[in-house]
Amino acid sequence: MKELRYLNKFFLEYKNRILIGILITIIARIFALIAPNLVGDSITLIENYFLDKSIENDILKEQLLLNIFLIIGSAFLAGILTFLMRQTLINVSRFIEFDLKNEIYSKYQELDQKFYKNNRTGDLMNRISEDVSKVRMYVGPALMYTINTISLFVIIISYMISVAPTLTLYTIIPLPILSFLIFKLSKKINIKSKKVQESLSRITTYTQESFSGISVIKSNTIENEVINSMMNYSYDTKEKNIDLAKFQSWFFPMMILLIGISNIIVIFIGGKQYINGEIELGVLAEFIIYVTMLTWPVATVGWVTSIVQQAEASQKRINEFLNEKSNIDNNANDKYDLKGEIEFNNVSLIYPETKIVAINNLSFKIDQGKSLGIIGGVGSGKSTIAELILRNYDPVKGEVFIDNKSLKKHNLDIIRQNIGYVPQTTFLFSDSILNNIKFGNIHASHEDVIRFSKFANVHEDINGFYNKYNSILGERGINLSGGQRQRIAIARALIKDPKIIILDDSLSAVDTETEDKIFRNVLNHISNCTKIIISHRISTVKHCDKIIVLNEGKKIQEGSHSELIIKEGYYKDIFNQQVEGK
Repeated sequence: MKELRYLNKFFLEYKNRILIGILITIIARIFALIAPNLVGDSITLIENYFLDKSIENDILKEQLLLNIFLIIGSAFLAGILTFLMRQTLINVSRFIEFDLKNEIYSKYQELDQKFYKNNRTGDLMNRISEDVSKVRMYVGPALMYTINTISLFVIIISYMISVAPTLTLYTIIPLPILSFLIFKLSKKINIKSKKVQESLSRITTYTQESFSGISVIKSNTIENEVINSMMNYSYDTKEKNIDLAKFQSWFFPMMILLIGISNIIVIFIGGKQYINGEIELGVLAEFIIYVTMLTWPVATVGWVTSIVQQAEASQKRINEFLNEKSNIDNNANDKYDLKGEIEFNNVSLIYPETKIVAINNLSFKIDQGKSLGIIGGVGSGKSTIAELILRNYDPVKGEVFIDNKSLKKHNLDIIRQNIGYVPQTTFLFSDSILNNIKFGNIHASHEDVIRFSKFANVHEDINGFYNKYNSILGERGINLSGGQRQRIAIARALIKDPKIIILDDSLSAVDTETEDKIFRNVLNHISNCTKIIISHRISTVKHCDKIIVLNEGKKIQEGSHSELIIKEGYYKDIFNQQVEGK
């Protein structure tokens, strides 16, 4: 159970509730013990009445009625206490589930881009849902039944020893055998539980990707292939679950068998002792009831063991992510204002996942409030510059400076709060258009939303929708055109009132006239903001104060539009090609 030690901090946090639950459990078991004792006394009383007639009929009736009321009363109190026990301990499991899910989700937010490139979304979802649910069963039902079983065993066995030690010794003979069998089965269950959870992760990932890419599936008419693949994943999951269930199914038959053996031993040994006058008939009946009472707790040993093993396997998968270390450390917590001056000093970056050299010894500087255009072919490293400024990656060589201070020494939260970034692939949430824009600044007024929507030239489009700004978008904004999605993302970036704005080929889906209008708004109306415009089109970057041309991660040209179009080289060639292509 070494993986489950991670949960000890939660047990300490809720120790008072757990201790109260344990106390209630012990008291409930004590009340549950009263009924068999009264049954035994009643049988002994009846036996004595018929054997020597020394007890008067009225006294017998009175005593039996009193025992009946006491049995009913103790059962009622035991029931109430059992209810309170469940409410206390099961609620603790819900609190721990809540805390653990939040901790995992917070950890997901901290981890860097490398982590998300190496792990699938479906697996991340499965660990925060299915795996946490398995763990909750351990900290809730398994803990409750373990406390209940231990309490019942200690109280009942102690009492049985005090009444008839020899009979008790024979009664518990099957228990060591049970313990050994449980130990052997538990090891198998742990291994098979881990395989089941891994299989569930694969099927979750596949279904999530299928739903996200449904338009691609339909347009390529590969529905049958996708269905067949899904059937294979489902079959694999079914087989692993059946394999696990085969081992789990051994528990209850073993419990019933061993409890049956205990009952036979009680009747045989107890019967002999009664015949020899060593015990009363009531004690024999009492022991049979106790063995029956121990049936469910003993049966739950197998069930609890199964839960613990599954929780161990799930917590191990959770710990793998919780123990992940981000390559991007944020060691600064101070608050300050950002100006927006950016400098790259001999910066190089090799992507750790692919070992591709994305940026090679790159240097440039942008003064506060100025604009920089970045142009180049596919794979030239344009988008990597944005990733470095956002500090999604750290350079392997050189330094990135903002306001003459190394980016590594900045408070990362301050940096990202002051950058408005629109990536190549626009992501919109399944929420209203209003909220999607306000994600950039959740405190923005409705007037601000409209103002920046006009800057992004999307206000009229939004007003054309049935519910206007309250229109709900489909997943990833699927019910919008590509140009509308891009312009809403630009409005979201602008509403942050950022000190730095980065537009990474973010208007590729709009016509040049609309693009020109938006960039004029960006360049003219947000004059105090440092602007980085990344594109493969000359028309997009021509209004920038300075332009750099990249090729294979290296800067091959630098200057203004008017300077570059008269110089022989890449920029002039692209300009001529794009002018001729109009």
